[in-house]
Order: sequence, then structure tokens, then C-alpha cells
Amino acid sequence: MEYTSYDGKGKTQGIISYTVTNVIDDGRTTSATMAMNYKDDKGKEALNSEFTYSCTENTVTIDYQSLMSNQMLQQFGEMEMELSGTDIELPNDLEVGQVLPDANIAMKMSMSGMNMTSKVNMINRKVEKKESVTTPAGSFDCFVIYSENESQMMMANQTFPSRLWLAEEVGMVKQESYNKKGKLMSNTILTKFSN
Repeated sequence: MEYTSYDGKGKTQGIISYTVTNVIDDGRTTSATMAMNYKDDKGKEALNSEFTYSCTENTVTIDYQSLMSNQMLQQFGEMEMELSGTDIELPNDLEVGQVLPDANIAMKMSMSGMNMTSKVNMINRKVEKKESVTTPAGSFDCFVIYSENESQMMMANQTFPSRLWLAEEVGMVKQESYNKKGKLMSNTILTKFSN
């Protein structure tokens, strides 16, 4: 899967590619590893990462801890770090009006006796509607999931609403993030898809 991300004015910010690199099925749970590659707007490779997700009978679960890439964590250098949180869950049988469980990730950092904590909470997650979306990768029937991403770092708290368009057997087709007044800040769309 290849996604192109844009700022609120439509300027390209970068291209993100995801490739499934490993799948393990034990009969009850299927787990997959995804390799992610991010190139900036000039085509320069900026970030590589891996994350894992699993699928049981009825729910896809994304491991919150694997969303923090090693490259991001290395930027904190000598700091001691502790990650905690809840995984992101997406039921396979989505319905309009359905309320989804909250998710969060917390990062505690300490260095030379100084302690800092930052948190991101995904709250008020719900399935808003069904909608057909056309991107350069094709046309898709999607469920639209609304959520609010609440960021808490030191003394600053900010909440950013977002919408995610999900298609069966594809995953994310489109995502939009907004500021507090509802103005589009960024969006990401699926530009290439192959099995």
C-alpha cells in the first residue's frame, strides 16, 4: 500500500509505503508484521519502521507499542523511557452508529532526575457513516470512523478531531485531521494498492 500525505492546503508532505513482511496463523489468531517506509516531499527517505497487528475471530488489534518506531525512540538518546497503553481495536463487523473502544499510549521519560510524561488518547471513536471514496488507487466502499486525538505533553493539552475511511479487505483508504475549529490540517490518501 502506498499513501500520499498532504497539508491543509493540498501541498504534498510525503509518501508512506507499507508492505506485509510476515504472517503467522496459529489457528485462533493471525498476526502480521508491516514494514513502513516514509519519504519526505523531496523523495528523501526519512523514516523506516515496523508495526504488528493481529486478527482474532472478530477484531483487528494494532499493537500500540510498535507504533513508536526505533528511529523515533533513538532521538531521545540517553533518556530512560517507559511505554504503556492500550492497543487500537477495530471490529471486523462495523456498523453505522457503533461506538469503538478508546485507545491510548503514554511515554514516561526520565533523565538526570527530571521526569516527563506525554500521552496521546484516541477518544470518542464511533462509526459515523458509509461512504464511497475514489482515490488514484481506485473506488472503495468505506466506513467512516470519527475520533478525537487528545495530546497531553507537560502543561499543554490539545485535541484534534480526525476521520478515517476504512474499506473491507483494504484497510485505510483516507484519513483527515482537523484543528479545534474543524478546519482541515492534513489528509492522507491511498495512491497505490496491490495484493
